[in-house]
Amino acid sequence: MRWLSAQREVTMHLAGTILPIFAIILAGWLAGASGYIPRALAAPLMRFAYYVAMPSLVFLTIADESLHALLDWRFLAAFGGGSMICFAAVMIFMRIARGAGIGASGMLAAAVSMTNTGFVAFPILKTLYGKPGVLAAAIATVFIGAVMFPILVLLLEIGRYDTSRNIRSAALVRQIATNPVILATIFGLLWSMLGSTLPGPVASSLAMLGEALTPCALFAIGLDLTIAELRERLGLYALLTALKLAVMPLVVYALCLAADLGRTATVAAVVCSAVPTAKSAYVLAVEYDVQKNVVGAVISMTTLFSVLTLLGWLYVL
Repeated sequence: MRWLSAQREVTMHLAGTILPIFAIILAGWLAGASGYIPRALAAPLMRFAYYVAMPSLVFLTIADESLHALLDWRFLAAFGGGSMICFAAVMIFMRIARGAGIGASGMLAAAVSMTNTGFVAFPILKTLYGKPGVLAAAIATVFIGAVMFPILVLLLEIGRYDTSRNIRSAALVRQIATNPVILATIFGLLWSMLGSTLPGPVASSLAMLGEALTPCALFAIGLDLTIAELRERLGLYALLTALKLAVMPLVVYALCLAADLGRTATVAAVVCSAVPTAKSAYVLAVEYDVQKNVVGAVISMTTLFSVLTLLGWLYVL
């Protein structure tokens, strides 16, 4: 009886922590579906969250930490290794079993392995653990932006090369160098190395902007969410969704155990891997006109079902 009571308390705690976050997504969806707010406003909201609120939070968090605290190689090995294992496995399968091209198979692999750490994992981990959670999400976001994003762009460019187009290496370098999260991380690292304290007004301003990330980003996700893409190729969508929400977190969790990560870092790595597919994957799919319907459908499905799977993972952990 005591065990059942403890389990009930854990479940209520997780539900009380996570469900309000997804309630904001639902509010955004209802606002868009009812016409109360135009869906076109989702893009400007996301741009503010990605280009202003998130870099402010990342810089403030990293600048206030020592460099040693940021270079958690075991966390990088667990989350990054799991992401790359899933990416490679799905890409190889799509190339061999379905005969997809390099760009298409890479895009489908990204739908499984590129996670929405910025818009979903950030607010969740911030709510659960505060600054340590933000740090973990920042590391995961930088890995996706600095490693997985350019790899995917390179594969898409190679796909274009197959149709007699040149690989635009300069554009690739520019995309990486101008990524706001990467820039905020670099400047935050430089400030951390100086060992200086941010002036009070600057820290307060950045904190206010960073606090806007959670409601703004989550509401924008809901506002832009659509289920229209789910009407076709449901089997493929369901497979990719299951791989994203169940298999990838399991791989990352196994690597966390192998790396002997602490409890907080393990939960953070699994949460970063169990959140929905990154919106940036859809941006690239549209930009290169590769598997955009599939990626859009997977984003919608993973966003919908991650409410349950995230609660399940947190309950287990």
